[in-house]
Amino acid sequence: MSKESLLKKDFKQSDVQRVRNIVNKDYTANTKTQVGYQKVLKRYKEGEIWEEGGKNWTVKNGIKQNITKLDAAKKAVHIPLICPKCKGTMKHHLAKKMYKLHGFCFDPCTVNFEADLQKAGLYQAYEQKMMSGNIQAFAKDVEHWVLDLVSNTNESFVTEDGVIEDWNSNTNKSKQLLEDLKTYLGHLREHF
Repeated sequence: MSKESLLKKDFKQSDVQRVRNIVNKDYTANTKTQVGYQKVLKRYKEGEIWEEGGKNWTVKNGIKQNITKLDAAKKAVHIPLICPKCKGTMKHHLAKKMYKLHGFCFDPCTVNFEADLQKAGLYQAYEQKMMSGNIQAFAKDVEHWVLDLVSNTNESFVTEDGVIEDWNSNTNKSKQLLEDLKTYLGHLREHF
């Protein structure tokens, strides 16, 4: 084989075109023409829901967004900048707490709401309902915590005194703990 034929095999036409483009200082010029698949993009309207790639999508405010299982939780936790009832700002330090409880701001909405309850003579019942709801939620949390701790613990613990305590459900201490819990929760439910 001659050297000339080897030289022709080493350089492709695209390689030669690339060197010509560099010499001419045309760095972005194409060296090849390619033909291939081009995806056709479908335009979706505001609020449309569709499935693509195993996920649900929608368009909100002109932006394509994924619909997740946590969207309802995000909506429940979201606190607006303005009160939906009075259209005032939610800048008071109690506004977030009152929005979570009532769905409107602290001042003036909650203040006026409680004042109207006092005028109607219903404030004591409202206050009792709010307090008992908090106590009932606390009692449920304590009950679930202790039952989970007693039923799922297969370990033994060393106390500060160096005594090894076994918290399995078969021991007397766990049975005593459950009995004490039932007594305490019964006392709470009796008063509220």
